[in-house]
Amino acid sequence: MYFHQSQTRSSPAAPMSALEDGDMGTFGPELPAMFDGVKLAAVATVLYVIVRCLNLNSTTAPPEVVHQVTALSRYLFKSCPMLTKEYVPPLLWGKSGHIQTALYGKMGRVNAPTLHGFRKFLAMPDGATATFDLFEALGDHSTGDDVTMVICPGIGNHSEQNYIRTFVDYCQRQGYRCAVLNHLGALPNVELTSPRMFTYGCTWEYAAMVGYIKQAFPHTLLVVVGFSLGGNIACKFLGERPSNQDRVLCCVTVCQGYSALRAQETFLQWDQCRRLYNFVLADRMKKLILSHRSSLLGLNSSNIGDVELGKLCAATSLMQIDDSVMRKFHGHSSLKDYYEKESCLNYIHKVSVPVFLVNSSDDPLVHQSLLEMPRTLAEKMPNVMFVLTQHGGHLGFFEGAMLLPQPLTWMDKAIVEYADAMCGWEKSRPACRRGARRDAGPERTGPTISAQKRAKATSDL
Repeated sequence: MYFHQSQTRSSPAAPMSALEDGDMGTFGPELPAMFDGVKLAAVATVLYVIVRCLNLNSTTAPPEVVHQVTALSRYLFKSCPMLTKEYVPPLLWGKSGHIQTALYGKMGRVNAPTLHGFRKFLAMPDGATATFDLFEALGDHSTGDDVTMVICPGIGNHSEQNYIRTFVDYCQRQGYRCAVLNHLGALPNVELTSPRMFTYGCTWEYAAMVGYIKQAFPHTLLVVVGFSLGGNIACKFLGERPSNQDRVLCCVTVCQGYSALRAQETFLQWDQCRRLYNFVLADRMKKLILSHRSSLLGLNSSNIGDVELGKLCAATSLMQIDDSVMRKFHGHSSLKDYYEKESCLNYIHKVSVPVFLVNSSDDPLVHQSLLEMPRTLAEKMPNVMFVLTQHGGHLGFFEGAMLLPQPLTWMDKAIVEYADAMCGWEKSRPACRRGARRDAGPERTGPTISAQKRAKATSDL
């Protein structure tokens, strides 16, 4: 009986097993093809992500140049081929603003040279000690003139940064003396002598350095250069007093944000990972400030106490650091007051010497909306030229064929090319030679380039 039941139950199992074997035989050859399709889709997805992240489908182009049509601008276009030549970044990664910015932040430059100069210490009226490094030219300038680059680095930077060393070495070889400000509190192993550090727009140390150069080299001409935050300080310095522009040939800034208030608002946004950059920069600033904790707390007349340092330790953004510590170095009543008074936007319209403003469209730290400010300045002021590259990131501007970047960047060469052109322009104007205040001189003879483009677009419609 039991045996009979077993036969009864097993009899339908045989056809089922046969059916399953038949199914496996039918679908078996199709399974590898299906898996191959999944693999191809995965590879295609990865390639798509790589192409999008590295921006490989982006084309190279000459920089966009916004300016008024003047005698000076026509001269600059003849003397500066880089204004009309394509900027070609390294093929595999150079079109990504994030990678350009990351490489600048991590290593600065490739094979940065060793510089040989002198460190100068200047006593400030409030007891602070400003420091800058002086590097003599390694040859004569092409015009035969004595020209000094007075350089203001980016946030928390100094003369020992790789990108500064590379730029200074190149300038020296082109016949320029270089003076590089070390932001107050930025140099390692150099103690503060007053209860304050550098801030977004304090020009005191930079003014002291420029004053020293003018006194020590009474016949030198000056080229004012500012990188990122240093660009804000440089422009603000020139606009604060007319006398600050004496013997200044021109001003060059690279990758500045122009308005601290509007820039910090964009730093709270997540697009282009800007909030992440904000966190990283805030962490670096926090460590820099805390390295001077004993000086900030121990010196008399300090506006910084344990409460402020407690807020500093909890800060996750530059705005929180500025509100808890930085604005109090100069007694600003609020964060808005600090940003408004320390921004160059309130001073740059008073600058009459030629101004060369350089930015990159894919700079993850400078929001696109901030670039309307230099564009408007160039449209309204005949002495301002705004240059916008398609690639470059934040202070990257690496060049190279495929993978490895070159030691010199597009930024280094563009600044020196513009400075050389301005030296030649000055040489050709004997009535406005040394000793007198430099006038930008360009008289408007036509519409701005942007206005011409808008007029053409309107007529096409």
